[in-house]
Amino acid sequence: MARFKPLARKLRLAAALKSNRPIPIWVTLKTNRRVRRAFRLRHWRRSKLKL
Repeated sequence: MARFKPLARKLRLAAALKSNRPIPIWVTLKTNRRVRRAFRLRHWRRSKLKL
């Protein structure tokens, strides 16, 4: 990827980076284990972002 990135693309990449993390443990405890894992988790090699 280019070194220079437009601000809009940089913000979208930052949002994707922040959203790609597991759910906190307190959420599992609060929901009595109904929510076990984040279904939006993305692996960098398996699926690519459509930017």
